[in-house]
Amino acid sequence: MVSIPCPGCGGLFEDIQGPTHRYLESCPGCWAAYGEVLVREYSDPAYYSIHRLTVDSYAVQHPGQPSPQSIQSVAVHLISLCLVLEHNVDVQRATAAMQMAVKTKGRFVWLTPPASLGTVTVAEVRAAQNAEQHKQQVYAWTKSAWLAWAPHHATIHSWLPEGF
Repeated sequence: MVSIPCPGCGGLFEDIQGPTHRYLESCPGCWAAYGEVLVREYSDPAYYSIHRLTVDSYAVQHPGQPSPQSIQSVAVHLISLCLVLEHNVDVQRATAAMQMAVKTKGRFVWLTPPASLGTVTVAEVRAAQNAEQHKQQVYAWTKSAWLAWAPHHATIHSWLPEGF
């Protein structure tokens, strides 16, 4: 198996042909790995409880290129990670905050992605052998992705909706 680095997260993935997302920049192997993780989460409630963080982590590790869609995507997913990790907000409230934040999306700006988007990627989550390992890996991934964006934390804090 030949591995290549993903242009988004930087993780190593099988060099395959296949689809990718239209603005979350990744290699086909990384996108396929993310798809496998999503299937696991949608298929089993024991895995699904962490789904919000899976989506957030993947999105912020694959920021793409400056465009209205990618700017909004990175912003709202970073808002969610901030609320969960720094403010101990549950994932349902984080989702509600994302929905509120989109109402003022005009204030979001492109954040230059850090050189490293974190040391944990979807590859480690895909390798989990059971629901407990899966959750542990998603939390590690989430923390790694959030810390990578540390140079922009002040801006992200300024984007938090009122009441959060």
